[in-house]
Amino acid sequence: MKLHRITALILRHLYLYRRSLPRIMEIFYWPFLDLVIWGFITLYLARYQSEVPGFVTFFLGALILWDVLFRSQQGITITFLEELWARNLMNLFASPLKPSEFLAATMAMSVMKVTVVSIVLGGCALLFYSYNVLIIGLWLVPFVLNLVVTGWIIGVFTTSLIMRFGQEAEVLAWSMVFLFQPISCVFYPMDVLPQWLKAIAWANPAAHIFEGMRAVLSSGEAPLSNLVWAVGLNGVLLVGVVAWFYRTIAYCKDQGLLVRVGE
Repeated sequence: MKLHRITALILRHLYLYRRSLPRIMEIFYWPFLDLVIWGFITLYLARYQSEVPGFVTFFLGALILWDVLFRSQQGITITFLEELWARNLMNLFASPLKPSEFLAATMAMSVMKVTVVSIVLGGCALLFYSYNVLIIGLWLVPFVLNLVVTGWIIGVFTTSLIMRFGQEAEVLAWSMVFLFQPISCVFYPMDVLPQWLKAIAWANPAAHIFEGMRAVLSSGEAPLSNLVWAVGLNGVLLVGVVAWFYRTIAYCKDQGLLVRVGE
């Protein structure tokens, strides 16, 4: 066993991190995310101890709804990555296929994934924990629809980044959506957040959906204001990311990046 060979291999891997933001994110990202999420959950439990039984109901409902958003985002980014791994991107965008048709196909794939996974999760929650997600009532429909659209927004945004920066950004396909989790207020109310972070969370459509879910489960109130905010923000953000996706494709074609992105 030679020290210089071991050192050489260590240096080889360290050099990979010098100009790779995704790799650096991977080192610090998940521990930081765990700290933030569980820190806010702890604050929530400490401040609202009398509502702990309600928290269990919120937690299971939030888990299922969060997976709707996650699978919606994955349906777009993983479908794109499948084409990238197959080195088929250039063939796709050199064909008569329009960007709108590509987005429509990936969005349809995400809806299929969301439908299958939601049925499985809902059935498992009922079987193992006697938890019926349908206790949310008819509000479940607009909640799910808005979370699907939010997932599309994150998915299209992530796809644009991968298309622009190549394989180094592939890690974002799995990590980007979790960047939004702390400000989505999935497992705790927005009141737990510090004031500066609360302002950022207010611009996140998912935060309004999860706030609405807790309002329905705790008091049965109609979360109309939450839904109005979620629909409005989703509409603006969806138009914005789709426009950016079109510009990214045009830029990648001009710079020849579509040829190199899968290499």
